[in-house]
Amino acid sequence: MPAFSKILIRLCFACLACTSLSAFGESIAVISQRTSSINSLSIETLKLVYLRKLLLDSNGHRWIPINLASSHELRQSFSLLLFQKLPEEQEEYWNEQYFQGISPPTVLASEEAVLRFVAITPGAIGYVRLGLVDDRVNVLKVLPLPENR
Repeated sequence: MPAFSKILIRLCFACLACTSLSAFGESIAVISQRTSSINSLSIETLKLVYLRKLLLDSNGHRWIPINLASSHELRQSFSLLLFQKLPEEQEEYWNEQYFQGISPPTVLASEEAVLRFVAITPGAIGYVRLGLVDDRVNVLKVLPLPENR
């Protein structure tokens, strides 16, 4: 597929994902267990955690990054915001990592599953729509979606 076509397809996916979420004023909340001693994360640290290049937090506890399915609109938006790539475009990276013994983040089926898993799992980090956050989890970072244009 020509490079221009790939760029056009990526832009279309980005517009669809961001439009459907931002139409409701949503943002992405990056969450951890309520009792976590980590209260915030930089974008760079978040990238390293999700690329499995940073395995331990500042207290020496193992990070357990959680993703939604690659077809989920929130995962699409999260990947575009963090890596400027769709999840499908990261397959080559994960294939290379797998042969080095590094597995990609665990994938859960729904935002509620992410909330439940993160709430009971020390070191887990995930993301959900900000409107779904409740007192089970701690918000580490809010990633605003682009305005609907």
